[in-house]
Amino acid sequence: MFPVLICALVSLSLADNLDTAFPDLVHSRTIYITENGPRLSVVSEQTKVVSRRGGNVTLPCKIHRENSLAPNLKMRIKWTKLTADFLKEEDVLVSMDYHKRSYGRFHGRVHLQGSSPLDASLVVTEITLEDYGKYKCEVIDGLEDGTSVVSLDLQGVVYPYFPRLGRYNLNFYEAERACREQDSIVASFDQLYAAWRGGLDWCNAGWLSDGSAQYPITTPREPCGGKNTVPGVRNYGLRDKEKNHYDVFCFTSNYQGRFYYLIHPSKLTYDEAVDACQKDGAQIAKVGQMYAAWKLMGYDRCDAGWLADGSVRYPITRPRRRCSPTEAAVRFNGFPDKKHKLYGVYCFKGQD
Repeated sequence: MFPVLICALVSLSLADNLDTAFPDLVHSRTIYITENGPRLSVVSEQTKVVSRRGGNVTLPCKIHRENSLAPNLKMRIKWTKLTADFLKEEDVLVSMDYHKRSYGRFHGRVHLQGSSPLDASLVVTEITLEDYGKYKCEVIDGLEDGTSVVSLDLQGVVYPYFPRLGRYNLNFYEAERACREQDSIVASFDQLYAAWRGGLDWCNAGWLSDGSAQYPITTPREPCGGKNTVPGVRNYGLRDKEKNHYDVFCFTSNYQGRFYYLIHPSKLTYDEAVDACQKDGAQIAKVGQMYAAWKLMGYDRCDAGWLADGSVRYPITRPRRRCSPTEAAVRFNGFPDKKHKLYGVYCFKGQD
């Protein structure tokens, strides 16, 4: 017991001596040791930019580089486009010093802005519907690297679509083709959500670009999820792209050309309508072109007319008696017998 007591007394004595010798000593002080942080970073001043089909846009990407890094002529800048499901990346452009290469459908339409050696911003020209989405800017400088993601949004309109076969007849790949045939692409969730916020209400599930099936409800009711539910975008989740069948939500943007109702002395069958547009130096218009003219240009016409898919529709921006009295909308008269001589025709003349 005596040895233990002696050790305790010695420890107390040393502690007292330390307190006397170092009165400013702070007990239990924590010392943090940090490693050097990244010497290169990549940032985008905007996380989203908005443009339109046919326009030009700059996707921002700036490089911040410490002065301690030695100059590197082999610094690599790579732009890729992320797929809707974020599982793949599509090459857009790669640049290393004087060597630059653009890929696929972006070839000849993209280049670096290059306002300074640290400007990696991407300029995209002649924007297409397929250019919509998220882009990644990646910079590799020796052992240092950084990335930034920018979204390219397009002005446009979302609309529900089903073919002559009727509702719930499209698998995902057929839905993609159906939208393309109407001068459109399959809408994304973000586009559908924005359309719902703008008042879109549709009680049939449709494919979206991520492979999910959803539908927007602004006025809850029994056949559409129940009248006691809250408004929102109803989600069936990701579906089997080959086996499951739904309608589709398409998206289109501004066009370059002229959409118009053809003044003709008589009503037309479908084949006569196609021929009449061709004789006028145009083509029979597509559903997406009517929606773009209605939503983006305010086109209003209270005459039902044939469209390319064999449907009959007419666009109303100023509701009035006998012409969509309750709301502005593209009115749908169905898919009549193509031999019926009951309708006019809408034509589209593109710009060369």
